[in-house]
Amino acid sequence: MKKNTRGPAKRPALRQEPITVTIDHLNVDGIGVGRHENKEILIAGTLPGEDVLAAIDHEGQRRIIGKLIKVLRRSRQRVTPGCKLAKNCSGCPLIHLGYRHQLDFKRGMIEDALSHYPTLGHVTVHAVWSSEETFGYRTIAKLAIAKVHGKARVGLYKRGSHQVLDIGNCPQQHPLINQIAQALREEIEKQDIYVYNPVSRRGLLRYVAIRVSPQANKALVTLVTTERNYREMTHLAKWLKKKVPQIIGVHQNINASTGNVIFGSTTVKVIGAGDLIDQVGDIRLRLSPTSFFQVNNRQAARIYAQVQSWADLGPKDTAVDLYCGVGGIAMHLATSGAKVTGIEINEDAIFNAKAAAELNELGNCRFIVGDAGEILHDMQRELSPLKVAVVNPPRGGCSEEIIATLGQLRPQTLIYVSCNPYSLGRDLHLLTQQGFTVEELQPVDMFPQTAHVESVVRLRMDNSEKV
Repeated sequence: MKKNTRGPAKRPALRQEPITVTIDHLNVDGIGVGRHENKEILIAGTLPGEDVLAAIDHEGQRRIIGKLIKVLRRSRQRVTPGCKLAKNCSGCPLIHLGYRHQLDFKRGMIEDALSHYPTLGHVTVHAVWSSEETFGYRTIAKLAIAKVHGKARVGLYKRGSHQVLDIGNCPQQHPLINQIAQALREEIEKQDIYVYNPVSRRGLLRYVAIRVSPQANKALVTLVTTERNYREMTHLAKWLKKKVPQIIGVHQNINASTGNVIFGSTTVKVIGAGDLIDQVGDIRLRLSPTSFFQVNNRQAARIYAQVQSWADLGPKDTAVDLYCGVGGIAMHLATSGAKVTGIEINEDAIFNAKAAAELNELGNCRFIVGDAGEILHDMQRELSPLKVAVVNPPRGGCSEEIIATLGQLRPQTLIYVSCNPYSLGRDLHLLTQQGFTVEELQPVDMFPQTAHVESVVRLRMDNSEKV
Protein backbone atom coordinates (compact mmCIF):
# COMPACT_ATOMS: atom_id res chain seq x y z
CA MET A 1 0.00 0.00 0.00
CA LYS A 2 1.40 3.36 -1.05
CA LYS A 3 1.99 5.95 1.62
CA ASN A 4 -0.04 9.14 1.22
CA THR A 5 2.55 11.91 0.89
CA ARG A 6 0.16 14.62 -0.25
CA GLY A 7 -0.97 15.56 3.25
CA PRO A 8 -4.54 16.22 4.33
CA ALA A 9 -6.95 17.44 1.71
CA LYS A 10 -7.50 21.20 1.72
CA ARG A 11 -10.87 22.35 2.93
CA PRO A 12 -12.76 24.47 0.44
CA ALA A 13 -12.70 28.18 1.30
CA LEU A 14 -15.82 29.30 3.09
CA ARG A 15 -17.93 31.70 1.07
CA GLN A 16 -18.17 34.92 3.03
CA GLU A 17 -21.51 36.64 3.35
CA PRO A 18 -21.79 40.33 2.43
CA ILE A 19 -21.06 42.72 5.28
CA THR A 20 -22.53 46.05 6.33
CA VAL A 21 -20.03 48.89 6.78
CA THR A 22 -20.34 52.53 7.84
CA ILE A 23 -17.98 54.78 5.89
CA ASP A 24 -16.04 57.18 8.11
CA HIS A 25 -13.98 59.21 5.63
CA LEU A 26 -12.30 59.29 2.23
CA ASN A 27 -8.60 58.51 1.96
CA VAL A 28 -6.13 60.49 -0.16
CA ASP A 29 -7.13 58.46 -3.23
CA GLY A 30 -10.82 59.29 -2.79
CA ILE A 31 -11.69 55.77 -1.59
CA GLY A 32 -14.21 55.33 1.24
CA VAL A 33 -12.76 53.99 4.51
CA GLY A 34 -14.62 52.19 7.31
CA ARG A 35 -13.96 49.52 9.94
CA HIS A 36 -14.76 45.81 10.01
CA GLU A 37 -13.67 43.50 12.83
CA ASN A 38 -11.01 45.97 14.01
CA LYS A 39 -9.54 46.31 10.53
CA GLU A 40 -9.61 49.20 8.09
CA ILE A 41 -11.75 48.43 5.04
CA LEU A 42 -11.48 50.33 1.76
CA ILE A 43 -14.54 50.44 -0.49
CA ALA A 44 -14.45 52.44 -3.72
CA GLY A 45 -17.55 54.35 -4.78
CA THR A 46 -18.66 55.19 -1.23
CA LEU A 47 -18.95 58.42 0.76
CA PRO A 48 -18.58 59.43 4.43
CA GLY A 49 -21.68 58.76 6.51
CA GLU A 50 -23.03 56.07 4.21
CA ASP A 51 -24.01 52.59 5.32
CA VAL A 52 -23.15 50.15 2.55
CA LEU A 53 -23.40 46.46 1.77
CA ALA A 54 -20.06 45.15 0.56
CA ALA A 55 -18.26 41.96 -0.39
CA ILE A 56 -14.72 41.22 0.76
CA ASP A 57 -12.34 41.05 -2.21
CA HIS A 58 -9.12 40.69 -0.23
CA GLU A 59 -8.25 40.52 3.45
CA GLY A 60 -4.79 41.23 4.80
CA GLN A 61 -3.49 41.37 8.34
CA ARG A 62 -4.42 45.03 8.81
CA ARG A 63 -6.53 46.03 5.86
CA ILE A 64 -9.48 44.72 3.88
CA ILE A 65 -10.38 45.60 0.29
CA GLY A 66 -14.13 45.55 -0.19
CA LYS A 67 -16.39 45.81 -3.22
CA LEU A 68 -19.55 47.88 -3.09
CA ILE A 69 -22.75 45.91 -3.57
CA LYS A 70 -25.39 48.42 -2.49
CA VAL A 71 -25.70 51.77 -0.72
CA LEU A 72 -28.07 51.25 2.22
CA ARG A 73 -28.01 54.80 3.60
CA ARG A 74 -27.19 57.43 0.98
CA SER A 75 -25.16 60.59 1.56
CA ARG A 76 -26.78 63.87 0.53
CA GLN A 77 -23.54 64.66 -1.28
CA ARG A 78 -23.96 61.68 -3.63
CA VAL A 79 -24.85 62.27 -7.28
CA THR A 80 -25.60 59.85 -10.09
CA PRO A 81 -22.34 59.33 -12.04
CA GLY A 82 -22.37 60.58 -15.60
CA CYS A 83 -20.69 57.40 -16.81
CA LYS A 84 -22.01 53.85 -17.08
CA LEU A 85 -18.56 52.41 -16.27
CA ALA A 86 -18.14 54.29 -12.98
CA LYS A 87 -18.64 51.20 -10.82
CA ASN A 88 -15.69 49.32 -12.33
CA CYS A 89 -13.42 52.02 -13.77
CA SER A 90 -10.58 53.33 -11.61
CA GLY A 91 -10.15 56.57 -13.55
CA CYS A 92 -12.68 58.77 -11.71
CA PRO A 93 -12.86 57.81 -8.01
CA LEU A 94 -14.94 60.89 -7.03
CA ILE A 95 -17.43 60.83 -9.90
CA HIS A 96 -20.27 59.97 -7.48
CA LEU A 97 -19.52 63.00 -5.26
CA GLY A 98 -21.15 66.34 -6.13
CA TYR A 99 -18.62 68.74 -7.63
CA ARG A 100 -18.89 71.40 -4.90
CA HIS A 101 -18.18 68.70 -2.34
CA GLN A 102 -15.20 67.45 -4.37
CA LEU A 103 -13.69 70.92 -4.00
CA ASP A 104 -14.35 70.91 -0.25
CA PHE A 105 -12.70 67.49 0.06
CA LYS A 106 -9.59 68.70 -1.77
CA ARG A 107 -9.32 71.83 0.35
CA GLY A 108 -9.67 69.70 3.47
CA MET A 109 -6.92 67.37 2.28
CA ILE A 110 -4.50 70.31 1.96
CA GLU A 111 -5.51 71.64 5.39
CA ASP A 112 -4.88 68.20 6.87
CA ALA A 113 -1.44 68.01 5.24
CA LEU A 114 -0.44 71.36 6.74
CA SER A 115 -1.90 70.60 10.18
CA HIS A 116 1.00 68.26 11.00
CA TYR A 117 3.41 71.23 11.16
CA PRO A 118 3.04 73.94 13.86
CA THR A 119 5.14 76.28 11.70
CA LEU A 120 2.27 76.34 9.16
CA GLY A 121 -0.52 77.05 11.63
CA HIS A 122 -0.98 80.60 10.29
CA VAL A 123 -1.52 79.51 6.68
CA THR A 124 -5.00 80.02 5.25
CA VAL A 125 -5.95 77.63 2.45
CA HIS A 126 -8.13 79.53 -0.01
CA ALA A 127 -11.19 77.95 -1.62
CA VAL A 128 -10.20 75.68 -4.51
CA TRP A 129 -10.41 77.23 -7.96
CA SER A 130 -13.03 75.15 -9.74
CA SER A 131 -12.57 73.86 -13.27
CA GLU A 132 -14.86 75.33 -15.91
CA GLU A 133 -14.93 71.91 -17.54
CA THR A 134 -15.62 69.06 -15.13
CA PHE A 135 -15.88 66.53 -17.98
CA GLY A 136 -14.12 66.34 -21.33
CA TYR A 137 -11.10 68.28 -20.05
CA ARG A 138 -8.42 65.59 -20.40
CA THR A 139 -6.15 66.38 -23.34
CA ILE A 140 -3.76 63.48 -22.71
CA ALA A 141 -4.64 59.79 -22.45
CA LYS A 142 -2.45 56.74 -21.85
CA LEU A 143 -4.59 53.70 -22.56
CA ALA A 144 -3.96 49.98 -22.22
CA ILE A 145 -4.82 47.64 -25.08
CA ALA A 146 -6.14 44.08 -24.94
CA LYS A 147 -7.92 41.63 -27.20
CA VAL A 148 -10.54 39.30 -25.74
CA HIS A 149 -12.18 36.69 -27.99
CA GLY A 150 -11.13 38.69 -31.03
CA LYS A 151 -12.58 41.98 -29.76
CA ALA A 152 -10.21 44.86 -29.12
CA ARG A 153 -10.33 46.76 -25.85
CA VAL A 154 -8.78 50.20 -25.46
CA GLY A 155 -9.08 51.71 -22.02
CA LEU A 156 -8.05 51.56 -18.37
CA TYR A 157 -7.48 48.71 -15.98
CA LYS A 158 -10.56 47.50 -14.17
CA ARG A 159 -10.49 48.54 -10.52
CA GLY A 160 -8.36 46.12 -8.50
CA SER A 161 -7.23 44.03 -11.46
CA HIS A 162 -5.09 43.92 -14.60
CA GLN A 163 -8.08 43.37 -16.87
CA VAL A 164 -8.48 46.12 -19.45
CA LEU A 165 -11.85 47.86 -19.23
CA ASP A 166 -12.84 49.33 -22.58
CA ILE A 167 -13.76 52.95 -21.84
CA GLY A 168 -15.82 53.46 -24.99
CA ASN A 169 -16.87 57.10 -25.37
CA CYS A 170 -15.28 58.24 -22.09
CA PRO A 171 -16.85 61.51 -20.82
CA GLN A 172 -13.55 62.54 -19.21
CA GLN A 173 -11.53 62.53 -22.42
CA HIS A 174 -11.40 65.21 -25.08
CA PRO A 175 -13.75 64.06 -27.91
CA LEU A 176 -10.82 63.68 -30.32
CA ILE A 177 -9.19 61.15 -27.97
CA ASN A 178 -12.36 59.04 -28.02
CA GLN A 179 -12.52 59.27 -31.81
CA ILE A 180 -8.93 58.04 -32.17
CA ALA A 181 -9.43 55.24 -29.62
CA GLN A 182 -12.46 53.99 -31.57
CA ALA A 183 -10.55 54.06 -34.86
CA LEU A 184 -7.76 52.06 -33.20
CA ARG A 185 -10.21 49.41 -31.94
CA GLU A 186 -11.59 48.97 -35.43
CA GLU A 187 -8.16 48.71 -37.06
CA ILE A 188 -6.80 46.25 -34.48
CA GLU A 189 -9.67 43.91 -35.31
CA LYS A 190 -9.62 44.56 -39.06
CA GLN A 191 -5.84 44.11 -39.41
CA ASP A 192 -5.68 41.37 -36.74
CA ILE A 193 -2.91 43.18 -34.87
CA TYR A 194 -1.04 40.93 -32.43
CA VAL A 195 -1.92 42.51 -29.06
CA TYR A 196 0.37 41.94 -26.07
CA ASN A 197 -0.78 39.47 -23.41
CA PRO A 198 0.78 40.21 -19.98
CA VAL A 199 0.19 36.63 -18.80
CA SER A 200 1.96 34.86 -21.68
CA ARG A 201 4.24 37.90 -22.21
CA ARG A 202 3.76 37.56 -25.93
CA GLY A 203 2.38 40.00 -28.47
CA LEU A 204 3.23 43.33 -30.07
CA LEU A 205 0.88 46.24 -29.28
CA ARG A 206 0.64 47.22 -25.58
CA TYR A 207 -0.56 50.80 -25.10
CA VAL A 208 -1.56 53.91 -26.97
CA ALA A 209 -0.81 57.46 -25.83
CA ILE A 210 -2.83 60.29 -27.36
CA ARG A 211 -1.99 63.97 -26.93
CA VAL A 212 -4.45 66.62 -28.15
CA SER A 213 -4.18 70.36 -28.71
CA PRO A 214 -7.72 71.56 -27.91
CA GLN A 215 -7.10 74.92 -29.56
CA ALA A 216 -5.93 73.45 -32.88
CA ASN A 217 -8.01 70.25 -32.57
CA LYS A 218 -4.98 68.23 -33.64
CA ALA A 219 -3.48 65.08 -32.11
CA LEU A 220 -0.23 63.19 -31.75
CA VAL A 221 -0.48 59.41 -31.33
CA THR A 222 2.14 57.08 -29.84
CA LEU A 223 1.80 53.30 -30.22
CA VAL A 224 3.72 51.41 -27.53
CA THR A 225 5.00 48.03 -28.70
CA THR A 226 7.27 45.27 -27.43
CA GLU A 227 9.59 45.51 -30.44
CA ARG A 228 10.29 47.61 -33.51
CA ASN A 229 7.90 46.52 -36.25
CA TYR A 230 8.10 49.11 -38.98
CA ARG A 231 5.87 47.50 -41.59
CA GLU A 232 2.90 46.63 -39.37
CA MET A 233 2.97 49.89 -37.40
CA THR A 234 3.32 52.00 -40.55
CA HIS A 235 0.29 50.27 -42.05
CA LEU A 236 -1.70 50.82 -38.85
CA ALA A 237 -0.58 54.46 -38.58
CA LYS A 238 -1.63 55.28 -42.15
CA TRP A 239 -5.08 53.81 -41.61
CA LEU A 240 -5.52 55.69 -38.34
CA LYS A 241 -4.64 58.98 -40.01
CA LYS A 242 -6.98 58.19 -42.89
CA LYS A 243 -9.85 57.60 -40.46
CA VAL A 244 -8.99 60.58 -38.24
CA PRO A 245 -7.42 63.38 -40.33
CA GLN A 246 -6.82 65.49 -37.19
CA ILE A 247 -3.89 63.16 -36.39
CA ILE A 248 -0.77 65.08 -37.41
CA GLY A 249 1.76 62.39 -36.48
CA VAL A 250 2.10 58.81 -35.27
CA HIS A 251 5.10 57.54 -33.29
CA GLN A 252 6.20 54.15 -32.00
CA ASN A 253 7.67 53.67 -28.54
CA ILE A 254 9.45 50.38 -27.85
CA ASN A 255 8.92 48.90 -24.38
CA ALA A 256 10.10 45.29 -24.04
CA SER A 257 9.93 45.23 -20.24
CA THR A 258 7.46 43.00 -18.42
CA GLY A 259 6.52 45.62 -15.81
CA ASN A 260 3.71 48.17 -15.74
CA VAL A 261 5.75 51.18 -16.92
CA ILE A 262 4.08 52.48 -20.08
CA PHE A 263 6.98 54.02 -22.02
CA GLY A 264 10.32 52.52 -22.93
CA SER A 265 13.45 54.56 -23.65
CA THR A 266 13.21 54.52 -27.47
CA THR A 267 10.67 56.47 -29.53
CA VAL A 268 10.71 56.70 -33.33
CA LYS A 269 8.52 58.62 -35.72
CA VAL A 270 6.37 56.46 -38.00
CA ILE A 271 4.52 59.08 -40.07
CA GLY A 272 3.79 62.79 -39.95
CA ALA A 273 4.90 65.46 -37.48
CA GLY A 274 7.49 64.91 -34.78
CA ASP A 275 5.74 66.98 -32.14
CA LEU A 276 2.58 68.93 -31.36
CA ILE A 277 2.30 72.71 -31.03
CA ASP A 278 -0.14 73.70 -28.30
CA GLN A 279 -0.97 77.07 -26.78
CA VAL A 280 -1.47 77.62 -23.06
CA GLY A 281 -2.09 81.18 -21.97
CA ASP A 282 0.19 83.51 -23.94
CA ILE A 283 2.78 80.87 -24.84
CA ARG A 284 3.03 78.28 -27.60
CA LEU A 285 4.46 75.00 -26.36
CA ARG A 286 6.22 72.27 -28.30
CA LEU A 287 5.25 68.83 -27.01
CA SER A 288 6.94 65.58 -28.02
CA PRO A 289 5.21 62.18 -27.75
CA THR A 290 6.46 61.21 -24.27
CA SER A 291 7.08 64.59 -22.61
CA PHE A 292 5.03 65.40 -19.52
CA PHE A 293 2.41 68.13 -19.57
CA GLN A 294 -0.77 68.90 -17.65
CA VAL A 295 -4.01 67.26 -18.79
CA ASN A 296 -6.20 70.35 -18.24
CA ASN A 297 -5.08 73.26 -20.42
CA ARG A 298 -7.44 75.89 -19.03
CA GLN A 299 -6.43 75.27 -15.44
CA ALA A 300 -2.75 75.15 -16.41
CA ALA A 301 -3.20 78.61 -17.96
CA ARG A 302 -4.68 79.91 -14.68
CA ILE A 303 -1.71 78.56 -12.73
CA TYR A 304 0.74 80.19 -15.15
CA ALA A 305 -1.08 83.51 -14.87
CA GLN A 306 -1.03 83.35 -11.07
CA VAL A 307 2.68 82.59 -10.98
CA GLN A 308 3.28 85.45 -13.41
CA SER A 309 1.29 87.87 -11.24
CA TRP A 310 3.00 86.90 -7.99
CA ALA A 311 6.46 87.03 -9.59
CA ASP A 312 5.96 90.65 -10.71
CA LEU A 313 9.17 90.63 -12.74
CA GLY A 314 10.75 93.45 -14.72
CA PRO A 315 13.44 93.57 -17.45
CA LYS A 316 16.27 93.97 -14.91
CA ASP A 317 15.25 91.00 -12.77
CA THR A 318 16.52 87.41 -12.61
CA ALA A 319 14.38 84.30 -12.04
CA VAL A 320 14.86 80.53 -12.01
CA ASP A 321 12.30 77.78 -12.71
CA LEU A 322 13.24 74.42 -11.16
CA TYR A 323 11.73 71.18 -12.49
CA CYS A 324 10.66 73.32 -15.46
CA GLY A 325 9.41 70.51 -17.72
CA VAL A 326 8.65 71.78 -21.23
CA GLY A 327 9.11 75.38 -20.04
CA GLY A 328 5.56 76.70 -19.71
CA ILE A 329 6.11 78.65 -16.48
CA ALA A 330 9.62 79.85 -17.39
CA MET A 331 8.46 81.28 -20.71
CA HIS A 332 5.50 83.06 -19.14
CA LEU A 333 7.94 84.67 -16.70
CA ALA A 334 10.25 85.61 -19.57
CA THR A 335 7.55 87.70 -21.28
CA SER A 336 8.38 90.36 -18.66
CA GLY A 337 11.84 90.78 -20.18
CA ALA A 338 13.52 89.28 -17.11
CA LYS A 339 16.43 86.87 -17.43
CA VAL A 340 14.92 83.43 -16.75
CA THR A 341 16.67 80.06 -16.40
CA GLY A 342 14.74 76.79 -16.51
CA ILE A 343 16.31 73.58 -15.16
CA GLU A 344 14.98 70.07 -15.84
CA ILE A 345 16.50 66.57 -15.78
CA ASN A 346 14.46 65.21 -18.72
CA GLU A 347 16.36 65.74 -21.99
CA ASP A 348 13.26 65.50 -24.20
CA ALA A 349 11.50 68.15 -22.13
CA ILE A 350 14.48 70.51 -22.39
CA PHE A 351 14.63 69.92 -26.16
CA ASN A 352 10.95 70.94 -26.33
CA ALA A 353 11.53 73.95 -24.08
CA LYS A 354 14.44 75.30 -26.14
CA ALA A 355 12.46 74.89 -29.37
CA ALA A 356 9.46 76.66 -27.82
CA ALA A 357 11.62 79.56 -26.58
CA GLU A 358 12.72 80.10 -30.19
CA LEU A 359 9.13 79.75 -31.39
CA ASN A 360 8.03 82.46 -28.92
CA GLU A 361 11.11 84.63 -29.64
CA LEU A 362 12.20 84.65 -26.00
CA GLY A 363 15.96 85.06 -26.21
CA ASN A 364 16.07 86.00 -22.52
CA CYS A 365 14.88 82.52 -21.52
CA ARG A 366 17.42 79.67 -21.40
CA PHE A 367 17.04 76.03 -20.47
CA ILE A 368 19.58 73.67 -18.90
CA VAL A 369 19.30 69.88 -18.67
CA GLY A 370 20.46 68.17 -15.49
CA ASP A 371 19.71 67.56 -11.83
CA ALA A 372 17.99 70.68 -10.50
CA GLY A 373 19.67 70.51 -7.10
CA GLU A 374 23.19 70.14 -8.45
CA ILE A 375 22.84 72.83 -11.12
CA LEU A 376 21.19 75.31 -8.76
CA HIS A 377 24.03 74.80 -6.27
CA ASP A 378 26.67 75.35 -8.96
CA MET A 379 24.95 78.46 -10.36
CA GLN A 380 24.44 80.37 -7.10
CA ARG A 381 26.90 83.15 -7.91
CA GLU A 382 25.59 83.56 -11.47
CA LEU A 383 21.94 83.75 -10.37
CA SER A 384 22.48 86.19 -7.50
CA PRO A 385 20.73 88.52 -6.80
CA LEU A 386 17.70 86.34 -7.49
CA LYS A 387 14.29 87.99 -7.35
CA VAL A 388 12.07 84.95 -7.98
CA ALA A 389 12.47 81.18 -7.76
CA VAL A 390 9.75 78.80 -8.92
CA VAL A 391 9.69 75.11 -8.00
CA ASN A 392 7.29 72.65 -9.62
CA PRO A 393 8.52 69.25 -8.38
CA PRO A 394 7.09 65.76 -8.97
CA ARG A 395 4.86 64.16 -6.33
CA GLY A 396 7.79 63.38 -4.04
CA GLY A 397 8.52 67.09 -3.60
CA CYS A 398 11.82 68.99 -3.52
CA SER A 399 15.16 67.46 -2.66
CA GLU A 400 16.84 68.54 0.58
CA GLU A 401 19.66 69.99 -1.53
CA ILE A 402 17.29 72.32 -3.37
CA ILE A 403 15.65 73.52 -0.16
CA ALA A 404 19.04 74.23 1.42
CA THR A 405 20.32 76.03 -1.69
CA LEU A 406 17.18 78.17 -1.91
CA GLY A 407 17.87 79.19 1.68
CA GLN A 408 21.36 80.28 0.63
CA LEU A 409 20.19 82.11 -2.52
CA ARG A 410 17.47 83.98 -0.57
CA PRO A 411 15.18 84.99 -3.47
CA GLN A 412 12.69 87.73 -2.59
CA THR A 413 9.80 85.53 -3.71
CA LEU A 414 9.54 81.75 -3.90
CA ILE A 415 6.58 80.22 -5.72
CA TYR A 416 5.89 76.54 -5.11
CA VAL A 417 3.59 74.67 -7.52
CA SER A 418 2.61 71.33 -6.00
CA CYS A 419 0.70 68.24 -7.08
CA ASN A 420 0.85 66.50 -3.67
CA PRO A 421 -0.48 68.17 -0.48
CA TYR A 422 1.61 65.97 1.82
CA SER A 423 5.01 66.54 0.23
CA LEU A 424 3.99 70.21 -0.01
CA GLY A 425 3.36 70.39 3.74
CA ARG A 426 6.73 68.82 4.49
CA ASP A 427 8.59 71.14 2.12
CA LEU A 428 6.85 74.31 3.31
CA HIS A 429 7.84 73.40 6.87
CA LEU A 430 11.47 72.93 5.80
CA LEU A 431 11.43 76.19 3.84
CA THR A 432 10.22 78.13 6.88
CA GLN A 433 13.33 76.85 8.65
CA GLN A 434 15.38 78.44 5.86
CA GLY A 435 13.86 81.87 6.52
CA PHE A 436 10.84 81.80 4.19
CA THR A 437 7.32 82.81 5.28
CA VAL A 438 4.23 81.33 3.60
CA GLU A 439 2.03 84.24 2.48
CA GLU A 440 -0.65 82.69 0.30
CA LEU A 441 -1.86 79.24 -0.77
CA GLN A 442 -4.23 78.84 -3.70
CA PRO A 443 -5.50 75.33 -4.58
CA VAL A 444 -6.49 74.61 -8.18
CA ASP A 445 -8.70 71.75 -9.35
CA MET A 446 -6.76 70.39 -12.28
CA PHE A 447 -8.44 66.94 -12.21
CA PRO A 448 -12.22 66.99 -11.58
CA GLN A 449 -13.73 63.62 -10.59
CA THR A 450 -10.40 62.53 -9.06
CA ALA A 451 -8.73 63.10 -5.68
CA HIS A 452 -5.80 65.02 -7.18
CA VAL A 453 -5.36 68.72 -6.45
CA GLU A 454 -2.72 71.29 -7.41
CA SER A 455 -1.57 74.10 -5.13
CA VAL A 456 0.20 77.36 -5.91
CA VAL A 457 1.99 78.87 -2.91
CA ARG A 458 3.72 82.23 -2.50
CA LEU A 459 6.53 82.50 0.03
CA ARG A 460 8.54 85.56 0.99
CA MET A 461 12.13 85.62 2.21
CA ASP A 462 13.06 87.87 5.11
CA ASN A 463 16.08 89.53 3.51
CA SER A 464 16.99 91.64 6.52
CA GLU A 465 20.58 91.26 7.62
CA LYS A 466 21.31 88.10 9.60
CA VAL A 467 22.73 88.75 13.07
